[in-house]
Amino acid sequence: MTSTIRQFQVTFDCAEPERVARFWCEVLGYVVPPPPKGFDSWEAFDRSLPPEDQGAAFACVDPTGVGPRLFFQRVPEGKVVKNRVHLDVRAGAGLVGEERLATLQAERARLEALGAVCVLVQEADEYNESCITMQDIEGNEFCLD
Repeated sequence: MTSTIRQFQVTFDCAEPERVARFWCEVLGYVVPPPPKGFDSWEAFDRSLPPEDQGAAFACVDPTGVGPRLFFQRVPEGKVVKNRVHLDVRAGAGLVGEERLATLQAERARLEALGAVCVLVQEADEYNESCITMQDIEGNEFCLD
């Protein structure tokens, strides 16, 4: 039997869905999809919802259609422990040594300007290439690799 699943989305629990979604748009070059039919903006759609549902969710998509949709949903509790799943942002794919580290550090600086936080810089050793562990604007871990 073969699987029929061809697409998936990654869902983030967070406090401020639109804010976190727009951060990831900047990180990945994603875009906000068009609002639902009958609405000229996401703000107009949001205003049509019951007050308790306003601002409860937001999404962003890969404009090429290749990458997964990212969905952000408001939850009442804050982040408490390390993520069990995280995104690897492939900023240094195919690069090695100093060139890779310099590329990762440049991307780190760009993302810090957006509000990301650097947690750990792991420089290349005899087994692994360099990577940088970071947190997004709500503390969700991700790696630059």
